Amino acid sequence: MKNTQSILSLLGLMLLLFSCSEAFLDEEPIGEISPDQILRPENLEGAIISAYSILNGQMDNASSAFNSPASNWNFGDVVSDDAYKGGGGTGDQNQIHQMELFLTNPSIRDVERKWLALYEGVKRANLAIRLIQESGEMEATLANRRLAEMHFLRGHFYFELKKIYNRIPYVDETAVTSEDYYVSNTSLSDDELWGKIAEDFNQAFDGLPESAEEPGRPGKWAAKAYLAKIYLYQENWSAAEAAADEVISSGQYELMPNFREVFLPENDNGQEIIFAVQHAINDGSPNNYNGSIGDRLMAPGGPFYPQYGFLRPSQNLVNAYKTNSLGLPVGDNVIPEEGQSFDPRVDHTLARPGIPYLDLGINYEASWARDLATYGPYGPKKRMVSALSPHHLQIWPYVNSLNYYIIRYADLLLWKAEAAIQTGDLEEGRTYINMVRERAKLGSRVLNLDGTSEADSYLIDTYTTPFAGKEAALAALKMERRLEFAHEGHRFFDLVRWDEAETVLSAYFEVEKERRPHLSGAAFTAGKNEYFPIPQNQIDLGRELITQNPNYE
Repeated sequence: MKNTQSILSLLGLMLLLFSCSEAFLDEEPIGEISPDQILRPENLEGAIISAYSILNGQMDNASSAFNSPASNWNFGDVVSDDAYKGGGGTGDQNQIHQMELFLTNPSIRDVERKWLALYEGVKRANLAIRLIQESGEMEATLANRRLAEMHFLRGHFYFELKKIYNRIPYVDETAVTSEDYYVSNTSLSDDELWGKIAEDFNQAFDGLPESAEEPGRPGKWAAKAYLAKIYLYQENWSAAEAAADEVISSGQYELMPNFREVFLPENDNGQEIIFAVQHAINDGSPNNYNGSIGDRLMAPGGPFYPQYGFLRPSQNLVNAYKTNSLGLPVGDNVIPEEGQSFDPRVDHTLARPGIPYLDLGINYEASWARDLATYGPYGPKKRMVSALSPHHLQIWPYVNSLNYYIIRYADLLLWKAEAAIQTGDLEEGRTYINMVRERAKLGSRVLNLDGTSEADSYLIDTYTTPFAGKEAALAALKMERRLEFAHEGHRFFDLVRWDEAETVLSAYFEVEKERRPHLSGAAFTAGKNEYFPIPQNQIDLGRELITQNPNYE
Protein backbone atom coordinates (compact mmCIF):
# COMPACT_ATOMS: atom_id res chain seq x y z
CA MET A 1 0.00 0.00 0.00
CA LYS A 2 1.20 3.50 -0.81
CA ASN A 3 2.75 4.99 2.34
CA THR A 4 3.50 8.71 2.42
CA GLN A 5 5.83 8.13 5.35
CA SER A 6 8.11 5.95 3.25
CA ILE A 7 11.68 6.81 2.38
CA LEU A 8 10.45 8.94 -0.50
CA SER A 9 8.82 11.40 1.88
CA LEU A 10 12.28 12.22 3.24
CA LEU A 11 13.43 13.62 -0.07
CA GLY A 12 12.20 17.07 0.84
CA LEU A 13 14.92 17.07 3.51
CA MET A 14 17.58 15.70 1.20
CA LEU A 15 20.98 17.34 1.06
CA LEU A 16 22.15 18.14 -2.45
CA LEU A 17 25.56 16.56 -2.24
CA PHE A 18 26.70 16.75 -5.83
CA SER A 19 26.54 19.08 -8.71
CA CYS A 20 25.27 17.18 -11.72
CA SER A 21 27.98 17.66 -14.27
CA GLU A 22 28.17 16.52 -17.87
CA ALA A 23 30.68 13.83 -16.90
CA PHE A 24 30.64 11.28 -14.15
CA LEU A 25 34.39 11.84 -13.88
CA ASP A 26 33.71 15.28 -12.40
CA GLU A 27 33.61 14.48 -8.67
CA GLU A 28 33.15 17.90 -7.10
CA PRO A 29 30.81 18.02 -4.09
CA ILE A 30 28.90 21.18 -3.30
CA GLY A 31 30.24 22.64 -0.06
CA GLU A 32 26.90 23.34 1.61
CA ILE A 33 28.00 22.08 5.03
CA SER A 34 31.36 21.49 6.67
CA PRO A 35 33.08 18.08 6.71
CA ASP A 36 32.47 17.77 10.45
CA GLN A 37 28.78 18.44 10.02
CA ILE A 38 28.30 15.90 7.25
CA LEU A 39 29.53 13.11 9.57
CA ARG A 40 26.71 13.71 12.03
CA PRO A 41 24.05 10.95 11.92
CA GLU A 42 21.24 13.25 10.83
CA ASN A 43 23.32 14.51 7.90
CA LEU A 44 24.50 11.02 7.00
CA GLU A 45 20.83 10.17 6.48
CA GLY A 46 20.73 13.03 3.99
CA ALA A 47 23.59 11.46 2.05
CA ILE A 48 21.80 8.11 2.09
CA ILE A 49 18.50 9.56 0.89
CA SER A 50 20.43 11.40 -1.82
CA ALA A 51 21.54 8.04 -3.23
CA TYR A 52 17.97 6.71 -3.20
CA SER A 53 16.74 9.82 -5.01
CA ILE A 54 18.56 8.86 -8.22
CA LEU A 55 16.62 5.61 -8.61
CA ASN A 56 13.91 7.29 -10.70
CA GLY A 57 16.42 8.66 -13.24
CA GLN A 58 15.78 12.28 -12.24
CA MET A 59 19.14 13.91 -11.59
CA ASP A 60 19.13 17.56 -12.59
CA ASN A 61 15.82 19.22 -11.72
CA ALA A 62 14.73 19.07 -15.36
CA SER A 63 11.63 17.51 -16.89
CA SER A 64 13.64 15.37 -19.29
CA ALA A 65 14.04 12.31 -17.08
CA PHE A 66 12.18 10.50 -19.86
CA ASN A 67 15.61 10.30 -21.51
CA SER A 68 16.93 8.33 -18.50
CA PRO A 69 13.85 6.60 -17.04
CA ALA A 70 14.04 3.94 -14.36
CA SER A 71 11.52 1.94 -16.39
CA ASN A 72 13.86 1.71 -19.41
CA TRP A 73 10.89 2.07 -21.77
CA ASN A 74 13.24 3.52 -24.40
CA PHE A 75 16.05 1.01 -23.76
CA GLY A 76 14.01 -2.14 -23.16
CA ASP A 77 10.62 -1.77 -24.87
CA VAL A 78 10.89 0.55 -27.89
CA VAL A 79 13.98 -1.31 -29.13
CA SER A 80 12.17 -4.64 -28.85
CA ASP A 81 9.25 -6.25 -30.67
CA ASP A 82 6.85 -4.99 -27.97
CA ALA A 83 6.52 -1.30 -28.82
CA TYR A 84 6.94 1.57 -31.22
CA LYS A 85 8.34 4.90 -30.06
CA GLY A 86 5.09 6.76 -30.64
CA GLY A 87 4.62 10.50 -30.11
CA GLY A 88 4.10 13.03 -32.87
CA GLY A 89 5.91 11.19 -35.65
CA THR A 90 9.48 10.11 -36.17
CA GLY A 91 10.81 13.63 -35.61
CA ASP A 92 9.37 13.83 -32.09
CA GLN A 93 12.23 12.69 -29.81
CA ASN A 94 13.94 11.59 -33.02
CA GLN A 95 16.88 10.14 -31.12
CA ILE A 96 14.56 7.45 -29.72
CA HIS A 97 13.38 6.78 -33.28
CA GLN A 98 17.03 6.25 -34.20
CA MET A 99 17.29 3.82 -31.30
CA GLU A 100 14.29 1.78 -32.47
CA LEU A 101 15.88 1.55 -35.93
CA PHE A 102 19.17 0.47 -34.32
CA LEU A 103 20.91 3.50 -35.76
CA THR A 104 22.01 4.46 -32.26
CA ASN A 105 25.20 6.53 -32.06
CA PRO A 106 27.40 7.53 -29.10
CA SER A 107 26.06 11.11 -29.04
CA ILE A 108 22.37 10.26 -28.64
CA ARG A 109 20.92 12.12 -25.70
CA ASP A 110 19.29 9.11 -24.07
CA VAL A 111 22.53 7.14 -24.22
CA GLU A 112 24.36 10.02 -22.52
CA ARG A 113 21.73 10.80 -19.89
CA LYS A 114 21.19 7.20 -18.81
CA TRP A 115 24.93 6.79 -18.26
CA LEU A 116 25.11 10.03 -16.29
CA ALA A 117 22.12 9.19 -14.13
CA LEU A 118 23.40 5.74 -13.25
CA TYR A 119 26.91 6.96 -12.45
CA GLU A 120 25.44 9.77 -10.38
CA GLY A 121 23.77 7.01 -8.39
CA VAL A 122 27.11 5.18 -8.08
CA LYS A 123 28.80 8.38 -6.88
CA ARG A 124 26.18 9.04 -4.25
CA ALA A 125 26.20 5.46 -2.97
CA ASN A 126 30.01 5.55 -2.82
CA LEU A 127 29.98 8.81 -0.87
CA ALA A 128 27.39 7.52 1.60
CA ILE A 129 29.41 4.33 2.17
CA ARG A 130 32.58 6.32 2.78
CA LEU A 131 30.91 8.81 5.12
CA ILE A 132 29.24 6.10 7.20
CA GLN A 133 32.58 4.33 7.55
CA GLU A 134 34.34 7.55 8.56
CA SER A 135 31.71 8.88 10.94
CA GLY A 136 31.71 6.59 13.94
CA GLU A 137 28.75 8.58 15.32
CA MET A 138 25.91 6.49 13.89
CA GLU A 139 24.68 3.68 16.14
CA ALA A 140 26.45 0.48 15.04
CA THR A 141 23.41 -1.61 14.11
CA LEU A 142 21.90 1.23 12.13
CA ALA A 143 25.22 2.00 10.45
CA ASN A 144 25.58 -1.62 9.31
CA ARG A 145 22.05 -1.59 7.94
CA ARG A 146 22.57 1.67 6.07
CA LEU A 147 25.87 0.38 4.64
CA ALA A 148 24.01 -2.69 3.38
CA GLU A 149 21.39 -0.46 1.75
CA MET A 150 24.08 1.52 -0.06
CA HIS A 151 25.76 -1.65 -1.29
CA PHE A 152 22.35 -2.75 -2.60
CA LEU A 153 21.84 0.55 -4.45
CA ARG A 154 25.35 0.54 -5.88
CA GLY A 155 24.81 -3.02 -7.06
CA HIS A 156 21.58 -1.94 -8.76
CA PHE A 157 23.19 1.01 -10.53
CA TYR A 158 26.08 -1.13 -11.75
CA PHE A 159 23.72 -3.92 -12.86
CA GLU A 160 21.83 -1.42 -15.01
CA LEU A 161 25.09 -0.08 -16.47
CA LYS A 162 26.33 -3.59 -17.21
CA LYS A 163 23.21 -4.78 -19.01
CA ILE A 164 22.92 -1.57 -21.07
CA TYR A 165 26.57 -0.72 -21.88
CA ASN A 166 28.37 -3.96 -20.97
CA ARG A 167 31.94 -2.61 -20.70
CA ILE A 168 31.93 -0.04 -17.92
CA PRO A 169 34.40 1.57 -15.50
CA TYR A 170 34.10 0.25 -11.95
CA VAL A 171 34.72 2.75 -9.16
CA ASP A 172 34.10 2.05 -5.48
CA GLU A 173 34.03 4.10 -2.28
CA THR A 174 37.82 4.40 -2.14
CA ALA A 175 37.60 7.00 -4.93
CA VAL A 176 37.91 10.41 -3.27
CA THR A 177 39.37 12.83 -5.79
CA SER A 178 38.36 13.46 -9.38
CA GLU A 179 41.60 11.73 -10.40
CA ASP A 180 40.35 8.52 -8.80
CA TYR A 181 37.45 8.47 -11.22
CA TYR A 182 39.62 8.12 -14.32
CA VAL A 183 39.31 4.38 -14.72
CA SER A 184 39.41 2.09 -17.74
CA ASN A 185 36.20 0.38 -18.82
CA THR A 186 38.11 -2.72 -19.95
CA SER A 187 40.37 -3.39 -16.95
CA LEU A 188 37.94 -5.96 -15.50
CA SER A 189 36.90 -9.09 -17.35
CA ASP A 190 33.22 -9.87 -17.79
CA ASP A 191 33.30 -12.37 -14.92
CA GLU A 192 35.24 -9.97 -12.70
CA LEU A 193 32.71 -7.21 -13.26
CA TRP A 194 29.78 -9.50 -12.53
CA GLY A 195 31.67 -10.61 -9.44
CA LYS A 196 31.99 -7.02 -8.21
CA ILE A 197 28.26 -6.47 -8.67
CA ALA A 198 27.42 -9.74 -6.92
CA GLU A 199 29.72 -8.77 -4.05
CA ASP A 200 27.61 -5.68 -3.38
CA PHE A 201 24.44 -7.76 -3.18
CA ASN A 202 26.12 -10.36 -0.96
CA GLN A 203 27.16 -7.60 1.42
CA ALA A 204 23.64 -6.23 1.26
CA PHE A 205 22.20 -9.66 2.07
CA ASP A 206 24.46 -10.03 5.08
CA GLY A 207 23.57 -6.62 6.53
CA LEU A 208 19.89 -6.11 5.70
CA PRO A 209 16.96 -7.11 7.93
CA GLU A 210 14.64 -9.98 6.97
CA SER A 211 12.12 -7.52 5.55
CA ALA A 212 12.31 -3.85 4.63
CA GLU A 213 11.95 -1.55 7.61
CA GLU A 214 9.85 0.85 5.54
CA PRO A 215 8.66 1.15 1.93
CA GLY A 216 11.47 1.99 -0.45
CA ARG A 217 14.29 0.35 1.48
CA PRO A 218 15.38 -3.17 0.51
CA GLY A 219 15.25 -6.18 2.76
CA LYS A 220 17.56 -9.19 2.83
CA TRP A 221 15.51 -11.18 0.34
CA ALA A 222 15.49 -8.39 -2.22
CA ALA A 223 19.29 -8.69 -2.27
CA LYS A 224 19.06 -12.46 -2.72
CA ALA A 225 16.55 -12.00 -5.56
CA TYR A 226 18.97 -9.64 -7.30
CA LEU A 227 21.69 -12.27 -6.93
CA ALA A 228 19.40 -14.76 -8.67
CA LYS A 229 19.06 -12.27 -11.52
CA ILE A 230 22.83 -11.82 -11.78
CA TYR A 231 23.38 -15.58 -11.91
CA LEU A 232 20.72 -15.81 -14.60
CA TYR A 233 22.57 -13.27 -16.73
CA GLN A 234 25.77 -15.27 -16.22
CA GLU A 235 23.94 -18.49 -17.14
CA ASN A 236 24.98 -19.93 -13.78
CA TRP A 237 21.76 -21.90 -13.64
CA SER A 238 22.34 -23.89 -10.46
CA ALA A 239 23.27 -20.76 -8.50
CA ALA A 240 20.29 -18.88 -9.93
CA GLU A 241 17.93 -21.68 -8.95
CA ALA A 242 19.39 -21.96 -5.47
CA ALA A 243 19.06 -18.20 -4.87
CA ALA A 244 15.50 -18.20 -6.19
CA ASP A 245 14.65 -21.14 -3.92
CA GLU A 246 15.91 -19.21 -0.90
CA VAL A 247 13.70 -16.25 -1.73
CA ILE A 248 10.67 -18.47 -2.30
CA SER A 249 11.31 -20.35 0.95
CA SER A 250 11.57 -17.10 2.91
CA GLY A 251 7.80 -16.71 2.66
CA GLN A 252 8.19 -12.96 2.24
CA TYR A 253 6.33 -12.68 -1.06
CA GLU A 254 3.35 -14.03 -2.95
CA LEU A 255 1.46 -13.26 -6.13
CA MET A 256 -1.46 -10.90 -5.78
CA PRO A 257 -4.76 -12.57 -6.77
CA ASN A 258 -5.42 -10.22 -9.71
CA PHE A 259 -2.90 -9.13 -12.32
CA ARG A 260 -4.50 -5.69 -12.68
CA GLU A 261 -4.27 -4.99 -8.95
CA VAL A 262 -0.49 -5.22 -9.09
CA PHE A 263 -0.48 -1.95 -11.03
CA LEU A 264 -2.71 0.09 -8.75
CA PRO A 265 -0.78 2.71 -6.75
CA GLU A 266 -2.62 1.80 -3.57
CA ASN A 267 -1.12 -1.71 -3.83
CA ASP A 268 2.33 -0.96 -5.15
CA ASN A 269 4.29 -1.78 -2.01
CA GLY A 270 2.29 -4.96 -1.66
CA GLN A 271 3.06 -8.63 -1.26
CA GLU A 272 4.31 -9.15 -4.82
CA ILE A 273 6.84 -6.34 -4.95
CA ILE A 274 10.41 -7.33 -4.10
CA PHE A 275 11.98 -3.94 -4.83
CA ALA A 276 10.59 -0.81 -6.43
CA VAL A 277 11.42 2.78 -7.26
CA GLN A 278 9.15 4.85 -5.04
CA HIS A 279 7.01 7.54 -6.68
CA ALA A 280 4.83 10.19 -5.05
CA ILE A 281 2.87 13.26 -6.09
CA ASN A 282 1.74 16.32 -4.15
CA ASP A 283 4.49 15.66 -1.60
CA GLY A 284 6.11 19.08 -1.73
CA SER A 285 8.86 18.12 -4.18
CA PRO A 286 9.64 20.73 -6.88
CA ASN A 287 7.40 20.24 -9.92
CA ASN A 288 6.26 16.84 -8.60
CA TYR A 289 9.50 15.33 -9.83
CA ASN A 290 9.14 12.52 -7.28
CA GLY A 291 6.30 11.23 -9.47
CA SER A 292 6.72 8.99 -12.51
CA ILE A 293 8.71 11.70 -14.29
CA GLY A 294 10.59 9.26 -16.52
CA ASP A 295 7.33 7.96 -17.96
CA ARG A 296 5.44 11.22 -18.38
CA LEU A 297 5.34 10.98 -22.20
CA MET A 298 3.11 7.90 -22.10
CA ALA A 299 -0.15 9.82 -21.60
CA PRO A 300 -2.42 8.27 -24.28
CA GLY A 301 -4.64 11.21 -25.21
CA GLY A 302 -8.42 11.01 -25.40
CA PRO A 303 -10.76 13.02 -23.19
CA PHE A 304 -8.84 12.42 -19.94
CA TYR A 305 -5.10 12.62 -20.71
CA PRO A 306 -2.65 14.78 -22.67
CA GLN A 307 -1.86 13.38 -26.09
CA TYR A 308 1.85 12.72 -25.69
CA GLY A 309 1.31 9.24 -27.08
CA PHE A 310 4.68 7.53 -26.60
CA LEU A 311 5.31 3.81 -25.98
CA ARG A 312 2.76 2.48 -28.44
CA PRO A 313 2.15 -1.29 -28.40
CA SER A 314 3.22 -3.12 -31.54
CA GLN A 315 0.89 -5.27 -33.58
CA ASN A 316 3.33 -8.08 -32.91
CA LEU A 317 2.72 -7.75 -29.16
CA VAL A 318 -1.07 -7.74 -29.60
CA ASN A 319 -0.78 -10.92 -31.68
CA ALA A 320 1.29 -12.59 -28.94
CA TYR A 321 -1.71 -12.56 -26.59
CA LYS A 322 -3.82 -14.75 -28.90
CA THR A 323 -4.73 -18.13 -27.43
CA ASN A 324 -5.86 -21.41 -28.96
CA SER A 325 -8.73 -23.69 -27.92
CA LEU A 326 -6.62 -24.95 -25.01
CA GLY A 327 -6.02 -21.43 -23.71
CA LEU A 328 -2.33 -21.54 -24.65
CA PRO A 329 -0.37 -19.02 -26.77
CA VAL A 330 -0.84 -19.31 -30.54
CA GLY A 331 2.46 -17.62 -31.38
CA ASP A 332 1.88 -17.07 -35.10
CA ASN A 333 2.07 -13.23 -35.44
CA VAL A 334 -1.08 -13.15 -37.58
CA ILE A 335 -3.48 -10.25 -37.07
CA PRO A 336 -6.47 -11.51 -35.03
CA GLU A 337 -9.72 -12.28 -36.79
CA GLU A 338 -13.24 -11.91 -35.40
CA GLY A 339 -13.88 -14.41 -32.62
CA GLN A 340 -10.23 -14.86 -31.71
CA SER A 341 -9.66 -15.64 -28.02
CA PHE A 342 -7.03 -13.78 -25.97
CA ASP A 343 -4.99 -14.12 -22.82
CA PRO A 344 -6.89 -11.75 -20.47
CA ARG A 345 -3.66 -9.92 -19.64
CA VAL A 346 -3.85 -8.26 -23.07
CA ASP A 347 -6.46 -5.72 -21.96
CA HIS A 348 -4.77 -5.05 -18.64
CA THR A 349 -1.48 -4.42 -20.45
CA LEU A 350 -2.42 -2.36 -23.51
CA ALA A 351 -5.31 -0.31 -24.86
CA ARG A 352 -7.31 -1.67 -27.79
CA PRO A 353 -10.13 0.16 -29.58
CA GLY A 354 -13.57 -0.73 -28.24
CA ILE A 355 -12.26 -1.99 -24.90
CA PRO A 356 -12.92 0.03 -21.68
CA TYR A 357 -9.95 2.08 -20.50
CA LEU A 358 -9.34 1.49 -16.79
CA ASP A 359 -12.29 2.74 -14.69
CA LEU A 360 -13.03 5.86 -16.76
CA GLY A 361 -16.40 4.64 -18.01
CA ILE A 362 -15.34 5.02 -21.63
CA ASN A 363 -13.93 2.78 -24.33
CA TYR A 364 -10.47 3.46 -25.70
CA GLU A 365 -10.71 4.49 -29.34
CA ALA A 366 -8.16 4.63 -32.14
CA SER A 367 -8.78 8.38 -32.38
CA TRP A 368 -6.96 8.81 -29.03
CA ALA A 369 -3.73 7.73 -30.69
CA ARG A 370 -1.39 10.49 -31.69
CA ASP A 371 -0.16 10.03 -35.27
CA LEU A 372 -2.43 7.07 -35.87
CA ALA A 373 -1.19 6.65 -39.43
CA THR A 374 2.39 6.07 -38.29
CA TYR A 375 2.04 4.10 -35.07
CA GLY A 376 -1.32 2.35 -35.31
CA PRO A 377 -4.33 2.27 -33.00
CA TYR A 378 -3.03 0.81 -29.73
CA GLY A 379 -2.03 2.66 -26.56
CA PRO A 380 -0.22 2.04 -23.26
CA LYS A 381 -2.29 0.92 -20.28
CA LYS A 382 -0.52 -1.30 -17.75
CA ARG A 383 1.38 1.45 -15.95
CA MET A 384 -1.12 4.23 -16.59
CA VAL A 385 -3.11 5.41 -13.57
CA SER A 386 -6.78 6.29 -13.84
CA ALA A 387 -7.38 9.98 -14.40
CA LEU A 388 -10.02 9.70 -11.66
CA SER A 389 -7.47 8.51 -9.10
CA PRO A 390 -5.90 10.82 -6.51
CA HIS A 391 -2.63 9.17 -7.48
CA HIS A 392 -2.73 10.83 -10.92
CA LEU A 393 -1.70 14.47 -11.39
CA GLN A 394 -4.13 16.34 -13.63
CA ILE A 395 -1.73 19.25 -14.25
CA TRP A 396 1.74 19.41 -15.76
CA PRO A 397 3.87 17.32 -15.71
CA TYR A 398 0.93 14.85 -15.66
CA VAL A 399 2.78 12.22 -13.62
CA ASN A 400 1.42 9.61 -11.24
CA SER A 401 2.55 7.92 -8.05
CA LEU A 402 2.60 4.34 -9.33
CA ASN A 403 5.97 2.88 -8.35
CA TYR A 404 8.24 1.31 -10.93
CA TYR A 405 8.85 -2.33 -10.03
CA ILE A 406 12.47 -3.32 -10.42
CA ILE A 407 11.75 -6.89 -9.29
CA ARG A 408 8.39 -8.46 -8.54
CA TYR A 409 7.64 -11.96 -7.36
CA ALA A 410 6.43 -13.12 -10.77
CA ASP A 411 9.95 -12.30 -12.00
CA LEU A 412 11.44 -14.53 -9.35
CA LEU A 413 9.08 -17.42 -10.13
CA LEU A 414 9.93 -17.32 -13.83
CA TRP A 415 13.66 -17.07 -13.08
CA LYS A 416 13.24 -20.20 -10.98
CA ALA A 417 11.40 -21.86 -13.88
CA GLU A 418 14.07 -20.87 -16.39
CA ALA A 419 16.93 -22.11 -14.23
CA ALA A 420 15.11 -25.39 -13.54
CA ILE A 421 14.53 -25.99 -17.25
CA GLN A 422 18.14 -25.18 -18.08
CA THR A 423 19.32 -27.75 -15.53
CA GLY A 424 16.98 -30.37 -17.02
CA ASP A 425 14.05 -30.30 -14.61
CA LEU A 426 11.28 -29.55 -17.09
CA GLU A 427 8.48 -30.47 -14.67
CA GLU A 428 9.75 -28.03 -12.06
CA GLY A 429 9.87 -25.38 -14.77
CA ARG A 430 6.29 -26.18 -15.80
CA THR A 431 5.14 -25.87 -12.19
CA TYR A 432 6.49 -22.35 -11.81
CA ILE A 433 5.34 -21.16 -15.23
CA ASN A 434 1.88 -22.42 -14.32
CA MET A 435 1.90 -20.47 -11.06
CA VAL A 436 2.08 -17.26 -13.08
CA ARG A 437 -0.49 -18.45 -15.62
CA GLU A 438 -2.85 -19.61 -12.89
CA ARG A 439 -3.05 -16.07 -11.54
CA ALA A 440 -3.97 -14.79 -15.00
CA LYS A 441 -6.52 -17.61 -15.38
CA LEU A 442 -8.30 -17.05 -12.08
CA GLY A 443 -7.92 -13.29 -11.86
CA SER A 444 -10.30 -10.58 -12.96
CA ARG A 445 -11.01 -9.80 -16.62
CA VAL A 446 -11.84 -6.50 -18.26
CA LEU A 447 -15.62 -6.15 -18.56
CA ASN A 448 -17.68 -4.18 -21.04
CA LEU A 449 -18.90 -0.72 -20.03
CA ASP A 450 -22.11 -1.87 -18.39
CA GLY A 451 -20.32 -4.73 -16.58
CA THR A 452 -22.57 -7.47 -17.96
CA SER A 453 -19.95 -9.49 -19.82
CA GLU A 454 -16.27 -9.76 -20.59
CA ALA A 455 -15.00 -7.10 -22.99
CA ASP A 456 -13.65 -9.74 -25.40
CA SER A 457 -13.29 -13.48 -25.66
CA TYR A 458 -10.72 -14.41 -23.00
CA LEU A 459 -9.35 -17.90 -22.66
CA ILE A 460 -6.25 -18.96 -20.76
CA ASP A 461 -5.17 -22.16 -19.10
CA THR A 462 -2.07 -23.69 -17.60
CA TYR A 463 0.21 -26.20 -19.33
CA THR A 464 -1.59 -29.41 -18.33
CA THR A 465 0.74 -31.92 -20.00
CA PRO A 466 4.51 -32.28 -19.76
CA PHE A 467 6.62 -30.30 -22.20
CA ALA A 468 7.79 -32.26 -25.23
CA GLY A 469 11.39 -31.39 -24.47
CA LYS A 470 13.75 -28.69 -23.29
CA GLU A 471 13.23 -26.57 -26.41
CA ALA A 472 9.44 -26.56 -25.92
CA ALA A 473 9.84 -25.78 -22.23
CA LEU A 474 12.11 -22.81 -22.92
CA ALA A 475 9.75 -21.54 -25.62
CA ALA A 476 6.89 -21.58 -23.10
CA LEU A 477 9.04 -19.84 -20.49
CA LYS A 478 10.12 -17.11 -22.89
CA MET A 479 6.58 -16.49 -24.08
CA GLU A 480 5.37 -16.30 -20.50
CA ARG A 481 7.96 -13.67 -19.63
CA ARG A 482 6.83 -11.62 -22.60
CA LEU A 483 3.13 -11.83 -21.76
CA GLU A 484 3.60 -11.15 -18.05
CA PHE A 485 6.18 -8.34 -18.29
CA ALA A 486 5.31 -6.50 -21.50
CA HIS A 487 6.04 -2.76 -21.22
CA GLU A 488 7.98 -3.13 -17.98
CA GLY A 489 11.33 -2.45 -19.66
CA HIS A 490 12.69 -6.03 -19.77
CA ARG A 491 11.99 -7.47 -23.22
CA PHE A 492 15.10 -6.34 -25.12
CA PHE A 493 17.44 -7.38 -22.32
CA ASP A 494 15.81 -10.80 -22.20
CA LEU A 495 16.32 -11.24 -25.94
CA VAL A 496 19.98 -10.30 -25.59
CA ARG A 497 20.71 -12.63 -22.68
CA TRP A 498 18.92 -15.45 -24.51
CA ASP A 499 21.11 -14.71 -27.56
CA GLU A 500 17.96 -14.32 -29.63
CA ALA A 501 17.97 -10.59 -30.35
CA GLU A 502 19.16 -10.88 -33.94
CA THR A 503 16.80 -13.75 -34.81
CA VAL A 504 13.69 -12.31 -33.16
CA LEU A 505 14.18 -8.70 -34.20
CA SER A 506 15.11 -9.52 -37.78
CA ALA A 507 11.91 -11.57 -38.15
CA TYR A 508 9.96 -8.78 -36.45
CA PHE A 509 11.28 -6.09 -38.79
CA GLU A 510 10.65 -8.19 -41.87
CA VAL A 511 6.91 -8.19 -41.12
CA GLU A 512 6.59 -4.84 -39.35
CA LYS A 513 8.16 -2.89 -42.21
CA GLU A 514 5.04 -3.76 -44.21
CA ARG A 515 2.70 -2.81 -41.37
CA ARG A 516 4.55 0.26 -40.12
CA PRO A 517 6.68 1.97 -42.80
CA HIS A 518 8.46 4.11 -40.21
CA LEU A 519 10.51 0.97 -39.49
CA SER A 520 11.68 0.62 -43.09
CA GLY A 521 15.28 1.48 -42.19
CA ALA A 522 15.47 -0.80 -39.14
CA ALA A 523 18.13 -3.48 -38.94
CA PHE A 524 19.70 -5.25 -35.98
CA THR A 525 23.44 -5.91 -36.32
CA ALA A 526 24.76 -8.87 -34.35
CA GLY A 527 27.96 -8.15 -32.47
CA LYS A 528 27.02 -4.50 -32.12
CA ASN A 529 23.43 -3.79 -31.14
CA GLU A 530 23.26 -6.14 -28.18
CA TYR A 531 24.65 -3.22 -26.17
CA PHE A 532 24.40 0.52 -26.43
CA PRO A 533 27.44 2.66 -27.26
CA ILE A 534 29.58 4.29 -24.60
CA PRO A 535 28.64 8.00 -24.65
CA GLN A 536 31.02 9.98 -26.81
CA ASN A 537 31.51 12.65 -24.15
CA GLN A 538 32.81 9.98 -21.76
CA ILE A 539 35.34 8.78 -24.33
CA ASP A 540 36.43 12.36 -25.02
CA LEU A 541 36.93 13.05 -21.31
CA GLY A 542 38.37 9.66 -20.40
CA ARG A 543 42.07 10.27 -21.13
CA GLU A 544 42.06 7.38 -23.59
CA LEU A 545 41.01 4.98 -20.82
CA ILE A 546 37.48 4.52 -22.15
CA THR A 547 37.14 2.18 -25.13
CA GLN A 548 34.06 2.28 -27.36
CA ASN A 549 31.93 -0.83 -27.64
CA PRO A 550 32.53 -2.98 -30.73
CA ASN A 551 31.40 -1.68 -34.14
CA TYR A 552 30.36 1.78 -32.92
CA GLU A 553 33.64 3.35 -34.05
